[in-house]
Amino acid sequence: MVKVTIKWFARFRERTGKSSDVLDMPEGSTVTELAQRLEGLYPGIQVREKSMGVAVNRKYVGYGHKLSDGDEVAFIPPVGGG
Repeated sequence: MVKVTIKWFARFRERTGKSSDVLDMPEGSTVTELAQRLEGLYPGIQVREKSMGVAVNRKYVGYGHKLSDGDEVAFIPPVGGG
């Protein structure tokens, strides 16, 4: 198992009521698998949107990125404004 920390921002923080979570994931899990688990834990959030950014340890990665023990994952919703 690998332990990952999820950092919640913007609308995700509002919907989960948390600023972060810590989850154990099976060895070799990808960001996609983490996203699927989170969407199951928190009905109504969708972290696999096309416009969503995802960062692992403060570096942007793709959803196929394999997670390692101690990783910090942030799903970053698009920012509106003008």
